[in-house]
Amino acid sequence: MGAGARHRLVYVDRLLATLVHLRHGVTHDVLACWFGVDRSTVTRAVGEVRPLLAERGCAISPDVRLRTLAEVVDHPGASGRTGIIDGTEIRVRRPAVGRKDRDVFISGKNKQNAVRTMVLTDQNGRVLFCSPTGPGSCADITHARQLSLVKLLVDGPAVEILADAGYQGLGAQTGGRAVTPPHRSSRRTPRTGTRKCTSDSARRIPRAASRSSTASPT
Repeated sequence: MGAGARHRLVYVDRLLATLVHLRHGVTHDVLACWFGVDRSTVTRAVGEVRPLLAERGCAISPDVRLRTLAEVVDHPGASGRTGIIDGTEIRVRRPAVGRKDRDVFISGKNKQNAVRTMVLTDQNGRVLFCSPTGPGSCADITHARQLSLVKLLVDGPAVEILADAGYQGLGAQTGGRAVTPPHRSSRRTPRTGTRKCTSDSARRIPRAASRSSTASPT
């Protein structure tokens, strides 16, 4: 009775750590930092909780091992599921002075030094692929092209990939297999069909015309 070391994590924390690990792919090292315990404690907790979840039908197929982006694209296509891609930026320290590619790390979106990566998940949000990092100045769609995602979608099985506005144009290049939000229409009001007045396109009223329009009749 009572053999073995006692857990430093209560059951609720062990369950939470396991669910976060399975749902978001967070490593045991990161979970150990979050919960303030050793990595071995998290590993032990995940190893004990996963069989309990599997007994209740909450299990991940052990035979799914996706090692390349081509295998990741084929996986939802073979199972008839929808994939989701998105680009994310990770802030990094400014490269050292004198480095030739120093400026390419500056993100045009957030105006900070960052590296960019592309993440592909299934329709339930399970992480299937995380690409190598690229410089922060690289656009999402450009990064996808560099990873040969366009060619894989065209040559691979019929699959639907959802993406945000950063991948606009990918649908036309892949025969509609990538679904992105429509392009913004021209800035015209729906009622009159006239272009909205902006600070750059506003027409200045001549002073003579303004005076004549405001002058009182004689």
